[in-house]
Amino acid sequence: QVQLVESGGGLVQSGGSLRLSCAASGSIFRIYTMGWHRQAPGKQRELVASITSDGRNTYVDSVKGRFTISRDNAKNTVYLQMNSLDPEDTAVYYCKVTAKASIEVLANIYWGQGTQVTVSS
Repeated sequence: QVQLVESGGGLVQSGGSLRLSCAASGSIFRIYTMGWHRQAPGKQRELVASITSDGRNTYVDSVKGRFTISRDNAKNTVYLQMNSLDPEDTAVYYCKVTAKASIEVLANIYWGQGTQVTVSS
């Protein structure tokens, strides 16, 4: 099994910055795409950003130019640098990883427990 531990959430004023981290551990054969989703109260969970194993990234339009996703493959960790934060960014942020726990099994999707990001106006 693969475990994900997130960190870096918190309370920040509008215009501020936060950096989220998500470290994968456990039985890991290979990690494919890593990403971040978020869910605000009363809204559906949405993809914020994702990054493939070879570094190709995708962003939702609302965060382009403000958020940067990166990964450290040696540490099995994905980061989300969030700048120019807006109250609309307030949500629980979830790490999502597609990985194979061993060579014998198919890839699975794993989710972190979520970390709260609150942006005050």
